[in-house]
Amino acid sequence: MAQDGGGRSGSLRARLRAAPVLSDPEAAAARLDDVAPGFAQGFLTPEVRALLLGLTDHSPFLWQLVARSPDRLAALVDAEPEAAHAEIVARQRTAGREADHAIVATNLRRNRAEHALLVALADIGGLWSLAEVTAALSDFADASVRAAADAMLFQAADAGRFLPRDLDDPQAGSGLVVLALGKHGAGELNYSSDIDLVVFFDAEAAPLKADLSPTPFFTKLAQGMAKLLQERTADGYVHRVDYRLRPDPGSTPAALSLNAAYLYYETLGQNWERAAYIKARAIAGDIPAGEAFLANLRPFVWRKYFDFASIADVHAMKRQIHAVRGHDTIAVAGHDIKLGRGGIREIEFFVQTQQLVFGGRRPELRGRGTVAMLTGLTRDGWIDATARDDLTAAYDFLRTVEHRLQMVRDEQTQRLPQEPEELERFARFAGFADRSAFEAALLHHARHVQGHYAMLFEAEPDLSSNVGDLVFSGTGDDPATLATLRKLGFREPERAVETVRGWHFGRRPAVRTPRAREVLTELVPALMQALGGTAHPDVALDTLDRAFARMPAALELLTILRSNERLRLLFADLLGTAPRLAETVAFSPHVLDAVIDRDFGEATTDAADLAAQFRNRLGQPSDYEDFLDRSRDAARQLRFLTGARLLSGILSPEEAGRAFTGIADAVIGTTLERIAGAFFSEHGAVPGGRMAILGLGRLGSRQLTADSDLDLVVLYDFDPAARMSAGPKPLDAAVAYNRLTQRLVASLTVPTRRGHLYEVDLRLRPGGGQGPVAVQVRGFRTYHADEAELWEHMALTRARVIAGNAELAADLDRDIRAIVGRAREADEVHRAVHAMRMLVEREKGDRGALDLKLAPGGLLDLDFLAQALVLAHAHRLPDLIGLGACAVFARAAEAGLLAAGEAEALAEAYRTFDAVLHWQRLMVEGDSAAASPVTLSRLAIAMGAPDATRLVAQLDEQRHAVRVLFDRLLAD
Repeated sequence: MAQDGGGRSGSLRARLRAAPVLSDPEAAAARLDDVAPGFAQGFLTPEVRALLLGLTDHSPFLWQLVARSPDRLAALVDAEPEAAHAEIVARQRTAGREADHAIVATNLRRNRAEHALLVALADIGGLWSLAEVTAALSDFADASVRAAADAMLFQAADAGRFLPRDLDDPQAGSGLVVLALGKHGAGELNYSSDIDLVVFFDAEAAPLKADLSPTPFFTKLAQGMAKLLQERTADGYVHRVDYRLRPDPGSTPAALSLNAAYLYYETLGQNWERAAYIKARAIAGDIPAGEAFLANLRPFVWRKYFDFASIADVHAMKRQIHAVRGHDTIAVAGHDIKLGRGGIREIEFFVQTQQLVFGGRRPELRGRGTVAMLTGLTRDGWIDATARDDLTAAYDFLRTVEHRLQMVRDEQTQRLPQEPEELERFARFAGFADRSAFEAALLHHARHVQGHYAMLFEAEPDLSSNVGDLVFSGTGDDPATLATLRKLGFREPERAVETVRGWHFGRRPAVRTPRAREVLTELVPALMQALGGTAHPDVALDTLDRAFARMPAALELLTILRSNERLRLLFADLLGTAPRLAETVAFSPHVLDAVIDRDFGEATTDAADLAAQFRNRLGQPSDYEDFLDRSRDAARQLRFLTGARLLSGILSPEEAGRAFTGIADAVIGTTLERIAGAFFSEHGAVPGGRMAILGLGRLGSRQLTADSDLDLVVLYDFDPAARMSAGPKPLDAAVAYNRLTQRLVASLTVPTRRGHLYEVDLRLRPGGGQGPVAVQVRGFRTYHADEAELWEHMALTRARVIAGNAELAADLDRDIRAIVGRAREADEVHRAVHAMRMLVEREKGDRGALDLKLAPGGLLDLDFLAQALVLAHAHRLPDLIGLGACAVFARAAEAGLLAAGEAEALAEAYRTFDAVLHWQRLMVEGDSAAASPVTLSRLAIAMGAPDATRLVAQLDEQRHAVRVLFDRLLAD
C-alpha cells in the first residue's frame, strides 16, 4: 500500500490527529462508558477517546464492530496501521485454502470486519490520505477474490473435475482469468462498494477433467466465488459482487471464453466499455493470461486514430446526462454525490472521455488513476492547471464524503440525508462544525466540477432530454433515468432500460454495426422523449424493439430520426398507434419523407391515379428480381401513405378501403402485364387467347384493409381450333394459362429481401381448392349454370374484373350479372342464406365481441343479408347488382323490401363495424380480435368513443340489433 508521507511509522494511537465533531456528546459518552471496562487501563487516551466518541455518535456499523470485540480494537489501535493492513490482507489471501467452505466464509468475513474497522480508524483519525484508503480497500478486495478463487478451484480439484498444474497455487495455469474493473480495477475502491468483476476462461489451457465442458464449469465457479463473497451470514458479508460489466450480461453466462470475449469486443464493443477497460486489471486466476488478454485488447480500448463518429458517440454518452450548465442551485439535502450534478461521476467521465480520445496516440494518458490522469492531461496541455486543481480537490472531498456516508451503516450509498437533523449529524461526522459549513464546501466543489464538465462539451449539439437524465450506457439502472422514464409515462422503466441497453449490446441485428450504435447513443434521449408523448410508451418501445429484430439494418432510419424532430414525433406516434405502419418505416425509412411533403394532404382514391403513382414508383426494373423488389417497395410506400392518411383523418375508413383496393388493382394489373409478357415471349401467344382476373370478397367490393388477402379467380379463353401456343417452347392453352397463373400468384406472394406483397386465395374458383388454378370461361359459365351452390353465387355479388383482356372483361361482367340476376324464390334464398350463416357460426365460431367479421350480428351477417337481398330480388331490381352493402340496404328500402329505419340502422352498423375493422387491421399485429387493453384504448380514440368500455358496449348493442333484424328478415 502506498504512503503519502514517505517512511512514516508508529502506532495508530500515536499518529491520531483528527476526530468527528459530536452531535450528542452525552449519549455518546454513555455508550462508550458501557464498553470501557473491556479496555486496559490507560487505553482511552484523549485522542483515542475522541475518536471512539465519534464512532459511537455517528456510525452504528463501526460502533457495533467496536462493541463486539474491544480486544480487536485495542490491538488495531496499538499496531502500526500499515503493518496491520498487510497482516490482514495476507490472512485474507490464504483464507481460501480450507477444505470446508463454511470455515472459508467465516474467516473471510471476520477478516473483512477487522479490515473495515482498521481503514475507518486510519481514515477518520487522519492517518491515511484518500489514495491510501482506496489502495488499502482495493488490496483487500484483491485478496478476497483470490481466496474465493482458491476455494472453488481446490473444491473442484478434490472432486476430480479440475487437475491443477501447481498443487500449492491452483490458479497458476488454470485457464481462469478474473479482471477487476471500475474503482476496484483502478485501485480506487470505496468503503462499501460493489466490486466489478469479469470472469473469462481459456478453454484450451484449462486443466479440466476429460470431456468436461468448460463453460458450465467456469460459470459455476464464478457463481460460487460470488456466493462466498456476498452471501450474508451471522458474520456479515465480504464484498457485493457485480458481474454485469461482462459482454451483454443479459444474455451471457457469468463466465465467458476468451475467444468469445475477443469476438464481442472486436465486433460489438461500445465506447462506454472502452472507458470501463481503461481501469481493468487482472487480479485473480492466471494473472499472466489476464494481462495478456488486456494487452491484446489495447487496440479496442486505445484507437490510434479515434474517428469523428466515435468522438461523437463519446460526446453523446455525456449528453444522455441532463447536465445543466451554469451555477444552478444544487439542493444539498438528498443530493447524490456520485450521480448528481457536480458529482464523482462527472469528474471520472471528464477524465475518461479525454483519455479515450487522446490516449490512442499518447500512451502516457492510459493510466487507471483519476487524479494521476488529471495531472497527465494538464502536462499534455489538454486541460489547464486550474481545472486540474479544482477537480482534484473536488475528487478528494467527494470521495471522502462518500466514505463517511458508507461508514454510517456499511451501505452502498452516495446520497446525503434528506432531513435537516440527519444532515446536521452527518456534517459533523464528516468533520465540519455544522451543516452550513458542510453545505458551503459541497456547493463550492460541485460548482467547480459542474463548470468544467459542461465546458468540455459546450460546443456540441444537444439531443439530451429536457425532462431529466436518460442514461443507458453501462449495465446498472440509473435511478434518475428510471425516474425520468416514469415521468415520461413508461410504466415499466426497468424493462425499458434493459430494452435500450440490449440494442447497445447488439442483441438486435439492425443496430449491431458500430456506426448504428453511435447514432443510436445520441438519438436515444430524444427518441425516448418522443415515445413518451404517445398514449402507451411501453407498447411503442416494444414495437420498435420487434422492428429492430426483423430489420436487416437501421442506420438510415436512425439518421433520419436524429435529423428531424417532426419525423421523430410522427414515427413515435406510429409505433404507439399503428405498428403495421411503423414496420413499413423500419424497412423503408424514406417513406417518412412523403408525410412531410406538401402533397400529403391531397389524397386520392381514384384507381387510375393510384395506378399511375404505383408505376411511377416502380420505375424501370432491370430484371425480374428487380421488378419483385421494386413492386414491393412501391406498394409498401403507397399503403403506408394510405394508412398514415387514415390516421391523420385525411381519409375516412371507407375512403382508405378504396385506396388500398386501388393499390392492389395496380399491383395485380402491372404484375400480370409483366409476367404475361415474359411468359408469352418464351412460349408464344395462344391463338385467340384471352385472360382476365376477377376480384372477389373485399377486393371485389373495394373494401380492402391494411392487411387483407386477395380473393382472385383467374379465367381464360382461346380458339378451340388451335390449342397450342406458337413459340419456341409451345404449350397447350390450358397448361399455358395455368402455369401463367402460378407465376402470377408467386410474383404476388413470394417474400423477397424487400418483404412480401399479398396473400392470395384462389379457393373461390369453380371447384374450390381442387383442380386447375385457372378456369376456362366456358367451364366457368357451365359450372355456375348447372353446379354452383347458392353461396358461390353470393360470392359473385361482390365480383369485378381487376385486370386482363378488355373484351373478356366485358363478357364476364355480362355473365356475372346474368348469374346474379337469375330469377329465384325469395323465401328459398332467405332460408338458405340463414341456414348457411348458422352453419358458419357452428363450425367457425368467433373470437369475441371484437371479432367484427364472425361475431353474431357482425359484418358477416350484414354481408349475407345484403347478398340475400340481391340474389332474391335482382331479377326484378337489376340495379341492386354491383352495389355495396349499404347501397343495397338503401335501394331495398326504396323498393319496400326493408323499412327505412331498418335500412338506416343496418347501414350505420355496417359503416361502424367496417371502420373498426379498418382500424383493427391498421393498429393490431396478429389476431385483430384479440384486443389488449392498449388496443381497445386505441380503437376507442379512433372511433371517437369516450373509452374502450363505451365502445365495446356500443358495438354489442349494434350487433344485437343486427342479429335481431337478420333473423327476422331471413328466418321468418
